[in-house]
Amino acid sequence: MNGARRCCRGLTCPKSSIPISSPSRSLIWQSFLRLGCFSDAGGFAACIRGNDNNLWLATLVTLKNTWWGFLFGSASGIAAGLILGRSDFLARVFGPYIVALNSIPRIALVPLVILIFGLGDLSKIATAWLVVFFVVFFNTFEGTRAVDRDQIAAARLLGASEFTVLRTVVIPSALAWVFASLLPAVSFALIGVIVGEFIGAERGLGKLIIEAEARANASEMMVAIFVMMFVGILLAIAVRSLQSYLLRWQPQFEPSA
Repeated sequence: MNGARRCCRGLTCPKSSIPISSPSRSLIWQSFLRLGCFSDAGGFAACIRGNDNNLWLATLVTLKNTWWGFLFGSASGIAAGLILGRSDFLARVFGPYIVALNSIPRIALVPLVILIFGLGDLSKIATAWLVVFFVVFFNTFEGTRAVDRDQIAAARLLGASEFTVLRTVVIPSALAWVFASLLPAVSFALIGVIVGEFIGAERGLGKLIIEAEARANASEMMVAIFVMMFVGILLAIAVRSLQSYLLRWQPQFEPSA
């Protein structure tokens, strides 16, 4: 600290020049108890009611926005990938526009999204959707294009309609490609929500981190980061479990004897 003051040559040091040491485990634990309303003198319930952005509510809000953004982004990405993957005409028409939109850094669009949808949860869901859609779309599109043409021809030879071909041949064959994108997509959805909360939010883990940074409270920031890591692990486990169930017919997901 003295060295930092000497480098300013007698002038008042700016905040950014004052080093902040890493918080100890005891400080992180104390911050967790305080943010989680476990050490409040008024009681847990009173602390929860009196703090609009306590750790549990912030985690719930971030998790909810991540889930809806991931769900909408995945559903729309899969639908668009299947439609454009099965239609050469639509792929030629809309493909360049999708590539152009994908080239825009999603973080650059977050302020615009917040300006359109406000500081509430809708802007965070829209941000997560923007991140997830393109990841899932391109994998679904490529997976649809990679379906064996002989299988499609055989299904049509047996009198299968276009919808039946899509349901029984294309979608099962493309599922591996889809799930290859869902695992990173759920992490990207969480990142999108947190970035949106950094820029402007009423509640959420990202707001907790920004508020802790404004107070130079590294221990509270670490608590929020650890909670985000735990949330990300839970979401990844949920997606992996769904993948194992839907792809249980594939050898790598068959239960061991």
